Formats: sequence, C-alpha cells, structure tokens
Amino acid sequence: MRFGKLVPKMDRTKSDKQDFNHAIPHDEAFKKLLQTFFAEFIELFFPELDKLLDHRDAKFLMQELLVDVVGESARTLDLLFETRYKTENAFVLIHLEPNAYRDPDFAERMYIYYGRLYERHRHSHRCIIPIAVIAVDDGWDAPDEFVISYPLGEIIRFRYLKVNLKKLSWRKFIDSDNPVAAALMAKMGYNKGERRELRTAYLRMLFRMRGKQNDARMALIMSVADLYFKPIEEEDRSILRELQDQQIVKEEEIMELMPAWKRWGLEEGLQKGLEEGLQKGREEGREEGREEGRDAERRAIALRMLGKGIRPEEIADLLQVPEEQVDQWRRS
Repeated sequence: MRFGKLVPKMDRTKSDKQDFNHAIPHDEAFKKLLQTFFAEFIELFFPELDKLLDHRDAKFLMQELLVDVVGESARTLDLLFETRYKTENAFVLIHLEPNAYRDPDFAERMYIYYGRLYERHRHSHRCIIPIAVIAVDDGWDAPDEFVISYPLGEIIRFRYLKVNLKKLSWRKFIDSDNPVAAALMAKMGYNKGERRELRTAYLRMLFRMRGKQNDARMALIMSVADLYFKPIEEEDRSILRELQDQQIVKEEEIMELMPAWKRWGLEEGLQKGLEEGLQKGREEGREEGREEGRDAERRAIALRMLGKGIRPEEIADLLQVPEEQVDQWRRS
C-alpha cells in the first residue's frame, strides 16, 4: 500500500541483481514459449478467461518501449498479445509479464506498465488484461494487487491475474496434453524424492503429444523443460526402459524425441566409431605394410633366383606364390 505518491524503487541488492542476471535466459525461454503457445497458456492457467476469448485471430504485437519509472530506465515490453472476445466484436490486449527474480516492487511495476498501455491503446481495444508469471526458484511470491491510498481512504486499487509456478503441484498436470504444462512442469513445486516420478510423468506427456505437435514445437517444449530439469543419463535410460517394457513407447520413438538421448547416443556412437575406425585403420595399415614388405621380399628373392637360372615354377613352389606372379616380377 502506498500513501500519497509513488515512491521510486530502491536499488536491488547484489543478490537480487545476480538472480536477475541468472534469470535472463529463462525470461527468453518464457518469451518464446508463450509466443508459440499463447492460447494453450491461457487455457491451462486461466480457463475461465479462455472461455471468453476467441484466439483464431490472436497475434503477437511488436515490442513496445515503455518508460520504467520504478527502475528509472527505458524498457522493452516483450509480451503483448491481441485477441478478441467471443461475444463482442472487440479486441483485447493481454500483457504477459514473466518474472524470475525477487522484486519487492513488482506489483507497482505492473501498475505502471498497465498505465502506459492504457494510455496508448484505450481507443482501439476494449480491454487490457495484465497477467504475471512468477517463476522464482525459492517460491517468492508477489501480491496480485497494487494500492495507492491516503489516511482517509483508497485512491486506486489495481489488480492483475497471476500464476506462481512454484505454488502449483506438478501432479495436477500429469494427465494433461497441454504443451505449456509439459514445458513448465519441472518449474513447479516438487522435492528431491519426487524427481524421478516427475521426470517419468514428463516423458509420458512427450510421447502422448507426439503427432499432435510438429518437430519444431516439440523441440521448443523440450528445450524449455531442460532448462529447469537437467537430465541424468542413467536415470533417463532406466525410465525409458520401463516405458518400453510397459509398451508405452518404442525405441525409435525415444531416439526421435529425446534430445539428451540423441546427444548421448551420437557422442557415444561417434566416439565408438572413431575408436573402432582408428583401431581398424591401424590394424589394416599394419597388415598392409606387412603384406607389402612380404611382397617386396619375395620379389627380391625371386629375382635373385631367376638370375641363378632357377625355373619360375620351382620359384613359385618355394615362395608359395602363383607362377604368374613370378613371371610378372620377371617382366617388370
């Protein structure tokens, strides 16, 4: 709650800045995921809102430069989507704001961004809906409203939609075929003892989605998921053997879908092939060299014997070579 006027944001602590820098790749991953699966995101986390919207004409709008009053800097607003209501001939703007670091002024920031967007788009769009995606690893949460008041009462109460991934139970989504659920399930709340079970559920989801998503989209889902759940080779091998035994998946499907497995298999295959090739080359080279040496030695002996008047057939018999070979040596 604020009294009177907005208070400028204090500088973040050193640890907050480190968390922010560490989160940058994750923000980019969220951006790409939500650009690709915007409708699926709304359907998964905000089903009541989804019932109101017609996504057939939904589109990602160009990035907008906003003045960040709180941070005292200019900033690019990354995720702004335009869609329609189902029952009204009206456009709706949806501002998605991913956040992967602690920010005590996050609600204030959402309010300021909303004000900038409202100023620009209030004549062309029926409504602007702000949504925050909180993805802080330690479970930190932001309030879903920002209030400005003075001693006699409230002046403004601004509210926005919010999903905090760490507050969600991954078990709620294990039967879903939603690509956003698969990509973000490992970012939800789970403990170390649930790691293998979560990984198994995720792999099952991938195989169920196969055929429903093209290769590029499947690769995006897996690349985002792998940011939050680093695969362990032996663990994945064990899980996938179980899925094969249960006849849930075939070996060729595993190789097509699993980037880590393809990487492990490729590296092992290349290394094994290289080692085998080198060994075979060394053996063939040694054998070829030995054979060439033997041929040169037999030829020299044959020529000396021919010079002494020994008949070619006798030389062939003594050296255990065809008589034609002795004749060829003689002619050369």
